[in-house]
Amino acid sequence: MNPTEAAAIALQDRAALWSAGEIRAPDVVAAACDALVAGLDTPGLRMLAARTRSEADYDIHDLLPPALAELGLTFYAPGDEAGRGAAARALARRMLAGELTPREFTFRLHRRYGHGLPLTERLALLDDEYDILEYGDRTVEQVDAEVTAEARRLVSNLADPVDPVDPVDPVGPVGPAPARD
Repeated sequence: MNPTEAAAIALQDRAALWSAGEIRAPDVVAAACDALVAGLDTPGLRMLAARTRSEADYDIHDLLPPALAELGLTFYAPGDEAGRGAAARALARRMLAGELTPREFTFRLHRRYGHGLPLTERLALLDDEYDILEYGDRTVEQVDAEVTAEARRLVSNLADPVDPVDPVDPVGPVGPAPARD
């Protein structure tokens, strides 16, 4: 994966996490700055990246949707079912990258969605497993391994793949059809 693709995925993930209430707006602005540094460049992305921490909370609602659209990324409105799935996948990527422990990952998903999100139901059950380890015959390592396998499944089963457009040509592949002779 090249740096611009990685930056687009990171921006998409942070946008989904913000929409799900997992992170604050300045974290999304930081991802926009990282995306610019990585080579993605559109007017909306520049406007988003230019926000200060105090401006981010107020301006993100207006600036994030067009910035993502210019890059061919998806904006998820807060509370959107697909957005919750995207946030769960973003957390799975963070766990697989070592930013969260398997226990923290399941706890955050279980706390946020309970057993009501089919995509993460197995992870909510595994969070329950952590709570009863002392009464059963499973070890933390066994549950961690199962959580890691489930996180890999979640990330590899993308229902909303990130396919950013060329940052030089924000119209991308859906522009006008070429003229025929």
